[in-house]
Amino acid sequence: MRRRASLVLLAVAVFCAALAPLLRWYAYPRLAKIPPNQYQEMVLEAKDATLLDYTAGMQPKKVDKVTIVQTLKGNVEASKEIEASAGKDVVVWDTLSYIMGPDGKMVSRIPERYVFDAHTQDPVHATGEMVDGDPVRREGIEFKWPFFTEPRDYLYFDAQTRSSSPIHYVGPRVFKGMDVYYFEQTVPWTKVPLPKKMPIEGIDPKTFEESTGTSLWYTVKAMFWVDPVTGAPVNAEQRIRQEMRGGIAAGAPDGRLTVFAGDVRIRPDYSAYTVDLVRSNRVKVLALHTYAPLGLTVGALAFLALALWLEARGRRRNARPTAEPAG
Repeated sequence: MRRRASLVLLAVAVFCAALAPLLRWYAYPRLAKIPPNQYQEMVLEAKDATLLDYTAGMQPKKVDKVTIVQTLKGNVEASKEIEASAGKDVVVWDTLSYIMGPDGKMVSRIPERYVFDAHTQDPVHATGEMVDGDPVRREGIEFKWPFFTEPRDYLYFDAQTRSSSPIHYVGPRVFKGMDVYYFEQTVPWTKVPLPKKMPIEGIDPKTFEESTGTSLWYTVKAMFWVDPVTGAPVNAEQRIRQEMRGGIAAGAPDGRLTVFAGDVRIRPDYSAYTVDLVRSNRVKVLALHTYAPLGLTVGALAFLALALWLEARGRRRNARPTAEPAG
């Protein structure tokens, strides 16, 4: 009976030892991916900001708050269409940044379509990839870092400039009890397209720029606190400045007219929700990548040791001399 038990334990040990690398090197790369149907909403605020008042002589003024509502929706149908030709798991995010002034009225709205590899987060170039209706070809990441983010610089896409530049790893940080990586990117003053949707109806951005000689310029310092396991930012902050130059801005000091200047941050309730969501997903990723393979490996060693102990104990008992019967 003891020998049968040791054989069963040995079989279980072999099973666990075989399953551990299978989970880590086969299942994890295939199962750890961004779902194609993800939906997320985020509210950001810039308090005590400067905003151009289009209705009062095109003059910048201080406002209590500018609100940015960002929605992200996974486009499942578009993902399937692109996957058919790309030959890999693809995610398509349709996003919208809706900017509102303190009165709740629209300042601008900028849609995007972001196409990327569900596993690596590398961009996938396909028809429909765009920012505000303009076709783009992204290089580097946007919105999300890869699973198991490394402490190094990455190439990050800036939607305003339609271009990519390095985002620098600064060092480890602790954010609301989570160990995270902190990244910074500074985009220097760059001429950017005017938004296609503006507060004044009937203005065509291209015609406006050509007829008035007015151009829009932009700079930002972007800061991200990223969970290294999931690659998801748990916090973000952007110090943005936009200004018009030339044309209608010629009469302003230095020929520059501030369109927006503010420190954009995630609203506290959405920040708390994001942290909870990332913590939950972090456990799932670690379970597949680390906890389960490690547990199976330890289990395999334990079952093997127990099988060997039972086998050795049985052999010692069988090796004991049998007493001679009394004559």
